[in-house]
Amino acid sequence: MPPQPGPPPYNPNAPYPYPAYPYAPHPPPGLLRRMRGDEWPPLREFLSGLRLHGCLWAMAVMCAWPMVVGLLVGYPLARSARRPARRIFPSGGHRRLADDGVARVQRTRAWTATVMSLLILAAYGKPEDVDQAQQQFMMRLTITPWLLLLSAPVVVAALFRLSSPAARRAMRPHLRTAGKSALWYVGAFTTVPLLGGAIYYAHTYMGEDVGLWGPFVLLVPLLWVLLFIVFATGPAVRSAFNTADVHAALPALLTGALVWEFAAIGLATGGPPPGPPLVQLAALVGGPASVTVVAWWEVRRLRTRYGVRLRG
Repeated sequence: MPPQPGPPPYNPNAPYPYPAYPYAPHPPPGLLRRMRGDEWPPLREFLSGLRLHGCLWAMAVMCAWPMVVGLLVGYPLARSARRPARRIFPSGGHRRLADDGVARVQRTRAWTATVMSLLILAAYGKPEDVDQAQQQFMMRLTITPWLLLLSAPVVVAALFRLSSPAARRAMRPHLRTAGKSALWYVGAFTTVPLLGGAIYYAHTYMGEDVGLWGPFVLLVPLLWVLLFIVFATGPAVRSAFNTADVHAALPALLTGALVWEFAAIGLATGGPPPGPPLVQLAALVGGPASVTVVAWWEVRRLRTRYGVRLRG
């Protein structure tokens, strides 16, 4: 048997990426790539990854020392809040079955809807319509987690009803996990007004000694809880509080239900979109209808490609 060829010699001047060989060295991930992951690097590695000269650090300490102190204190606090947030709500929790074709169609639909909305505002909108659009955008950001908490149990119960007994037994452990993650999120939101009330009470009604240091002691856990909510909200909404592990079709079904709920809420609070009646009807119904079509196409693709079924 002739001898097998060995690995090619390593050339440090070879252009990146290196030749595809299992023993070829790979460069370590950069700081931005690590920051996008679920685990942030420690403070020492973060500071070394900034690659700032010592003179720049000295100038920052002398000229902008509050910013430097905030970075040295705030980064470990944010890192400690991000770790449990991403452990409960992983960044890829909404992709139980990753499908690049579905992701491309969803991005295309989202950008098309954004462009059409801007064109309608530019053609028929008034200044108050622009303000109304901004208010509705902020309202959606605010109520989306709570609307999911109300809608997800109804959709899950309907899907659980349609599933076979074997599928129900497989879904129960993931339902408990999703319920625990939802309780974590609700508990964090409940803790914020409690800590705020405790800070106000310590500052107003307690003695001078407690009234001085008490609010500062309670401010640290309040900031930690707020950072936990910030890091957990995005993955929690995308994964519908980890219900993607319960059933692969649940994110699509919840998206199809939420978009009509948002349309009804927007119509009740802000009225119809600007423009002639035909444009108003197209803008009011076209967006939710296109989302529903994409969601059902995703469900059909899950059924034909991956064998995911809604009924028993």
